[in-house]
Amino acid sequence: MPAPPVIADLVQRFEQQGDAYKSGQYNEAQLRKEFIDPMFKALGWDMENVSGYAEAYKDVIHEDAIKIGGATKAPDYCFRIGGTRKFFLEAKKPSVDIKTDAHPAYQLRRYAWSAKLPLSILTDFEEFAVYDCRVEPKLSDKASVARVLYLNFRECVPAWEEIAKIFAREAILKGSFDKFAESTRAKRGTAEVDDAFLSEIEKWRADLARNLALLNPTLSQRDLNFSVQRTIDRIVFLRICEDRRIEVYGRLQALLNGEHTYRRLYQLFREADERYNSGLFYFQNEKDRVEPPDDLTPELEIDDAILKRIIRRLYYPDSPYEFSVLPADILGQVYEQFLGKVIRLTEGHQAKIEDKPEVKKAGGVYYTPTYIVDYIVKNTIGKLLENKTPKQAAKLRILDPACGSGSFLIGAYQYLLDWHRDWYSDNEAKKWATGKIPRSTKGRAVNGNSPRLSANGYYCITFTAWTSMLRPSRSLSFRCF
Repeated sequence: MPAPPVIADLVQRFEQQGDAYKSGQYNEAQLRKEFIDPMFKALGWDMENVSGYAEAYKDVIHEDAIKIGGATKAPDYCFRIGGTRKFFLEAKKPSVDIKTDAHPAYQLRRYAWSAKLPLSILTDFEEFAVYDCRVEPKLSDKASVARVLYLNFRECVPAWEEIAKIFAREAILKGSFDKFAESTRAKRGTAEVDDAFLSEIEKWRADLARNLALLNPTLSQRDLNFSVQRTIDRIVFLRICEDRRIEVYGRLQALLNGEHTYRRLYQLFREADERYNSGLFYFQNEKDRVEPPDDLTPELEIDDAILKRIIRRLYYPDSPYEFSVLPADILGQVYEQFLGKVIRLTEGHQAKIEDKPEVKKAGGVYYTPTYIVDYIVKNTIGKLLENKTPKQAAKLRILDPACGSGSFLIGAYQYLLDWHRDWYSDNEAKKWATGKIPRSTKGRAVNGNSPRLSANGYYCITFTAWTSMLRPSRSLSFRCF
């Protein structure tokens, strides 16, 4: 496939004005508009959503780059097929040396590795680099680590067929992208993000368990397991919320300064209890809640060094994880494996981590793959929702009596969110978007509870299910705005 004229024109323009582009005055936003967008439009991508697809199905998501602590908090482009991510592209201004500067490569690889994408692109148009993002990124890596393709802009025209064969929209639909990704799979040094994150959490659990057992000699084995699990759950939850702009970025990181880390961390937990309707943070009696509040963890003693080590590993540059793109099913897989072990107290009140007897007998923990979850949800809840209105859908009740990490509940919840979004989009979307909703439709029940139209126009949908993750007979309530 010969390069289209627009690519030859872009190359010629960069050749003629390269010094001006590389001066440092020419910024990333200009590069994206004048070079990157036309290049990928030539590869068949709908860069401006001319097709008018709904947000969930756009070919390309353009992220606004937010600089926090020297790190960009969103990949510049996410290229998708049918709403499914295929690869990221991180753009840099031409004054950046992509071939040798390790920082931009580490930044891109963190995003793509966390999102479980096999390949992604780093480019300033002058240079075009493709990385195998299945290799765990390390801050000490050189820019060349995991790089599987590198081209100078002058090579774009003669190498266009190779570029298009991998990254053209039509080529991806025909499977060429996946074939190239498989052919370049690194033989050594790979560590899938779920395996790496599980290993990380297991270290935290061991450290916390030993420290809690030492500093809290009256803790029973049951209470020790609960305290360790709940502390890790809360920290990870708040950290994910930060990267997804639900919480203010860096609040946990601020705990690295000063002493009495757990006392200050507990204050963040108390504030979260005020904001989230969840058993994860539950310290005060609430009306209509059967289970008692958590009066155990507020009194814990934990060494500052232990908590600071955990928190430090959750932030750039020490952390390889980018929580804004980490898929929910990965957290489910990690948590399911996490549940397969238990903390045992010795006679001397020392903590030991062991496999649960039932897990040993079964030969390990097994996680239901996402595609199976999606298939079952589509063919159960999807069938029940056919030809229904939200009012009729409100009568649905969803129960998973042995949910483990909650993969089916999360799948069901996502399906309901998508279904409601599509229903309102297909049924007089403008009326709903402007708030001109008949009074009779406000506050009606959806999945057992009333939706609230929040200030930003999103619906709050709640459903409850019994879960073995929590203490016996405790209900788990999901609420999303």
